[in-house]
Amino acid sequence: MENCREEVVLSKPLLLPSFKEEQQRKCVGNAFGSSLNARERKLVCVTSGNSYLSSHIVRELLAGGYLVRVTIQKEVDFGVMNELLRDEEMNQLESVVVAKMGDLDSLCDAFRGCHAVFHTSSFIDIHGVSGYSEWMAFLETEAARNVIEACCRAAYVKRCVFTSSLLASIWTDDDRTGIIDESCWSDEEFCRDRKLWLAMGKTAAEKVAWSKSQEMKVKLVTVCPGLLMAPSFPNAHTETSVPYLKGGRMMLQRGVLATNDISKVAKAHVHVYEEMDYGACGRYFCFERVVRRLDEAIQLENNLKMHGQLSGGGNLPSSTQETDGEIQISLSNSKLAKLMLRASQRSSCKQSSLIAA
Repeated sequence: MENCREEVVLSKPLLLPSFKEEQQRKCVGNAFGSSLNARERKLVCVTSGNSYLSSHIVRELLAGGYLVRVTIQKEVDFGVMNELLRDEEMNQLESVVVAKMGDLDSLCDAFRGCHAVFHTSSFIDIHGVSGYSEWMAFLETEAARNVIEACCRAAYVKRCVFTSSLLASIWTDDDRTGIIDESCWSDEEFCRDRKLWLAMGKTAAEKVAWSKSQEMKVKLVTVCPGLLMAPSFPNAHTETSVPYLKGGRMMLQRGVLATNDISKVAKAHVHVYEEMDYGACGRYFCFERVVRRLDEAIQLENNLKMHGQLSGGGNLPSSTQETDGEIQISLSNSKLAKLMLRASQRSSCKQSSLIAA
């Protein structure tokens, strides 16, 4: 196995045809100049830069002063990525690298020299037509395995922030009551039987990531977001909502249909990474709102043009969480809330120290 602590600069950063000549010069300068200072500027890699969530994580990292390398699976993905990020953000990137999730060697090349990998890849049809299939669930699991191994082989610091999903924790065939937190897992057979492919894929991929990280001694944390809002409720992100909301009516009835604003999910990823220096570990549920009322469900489905698919045409009680006045299921995001509070306090202390100095 390669030395996991060796830092190597990419010899050939990807220059895609979509780059203008001026952008190419800037990208080359960043790739060959800034990479030499990766230890000081914290070079990190974000997978699937053409996805909605990845682009927001990239934006947060750049705003925090990180040196960011981005992977895409094929060159045509660069056009989508260019639409998601502003020109000034594109010019700040260290490089954009084609790295297929199924190709371990290309992932090693992409991760070489990085202080951390943010793996957000999900094999979702960006046009929202096919959504997510059983085959995509398989690909997601294999990608997770490869990412963790490449992180060990090539990353300067063996750290990975892995995007999972709340779907990896909420689906079981029992009448679960009480609190659902990070200790809970979805039943893969239950998901397979009901063709809940995204839930099955996210569950299997995260479990593989945990198993592989222990084997390869990669420090791993996972972030499990709910349904992504674009940017805020009830404006759900259409492409990712199609596969997420398969089984949505049952989620609503059980009180586990949770959402979060995309910017807050991206910030959570960055804060979880930064708090790894102070003991952050394990899984983190990431959501802000649990859809419980009929009017909220109708707002959400109308925005997605899924009329009646969640609310059942209005045949739900005004509060889908309550039965005889008692809450049957409660999602808990207290672990992430505590981490975010600590991160805020630590940031305030650092700012105070700088002012005092």
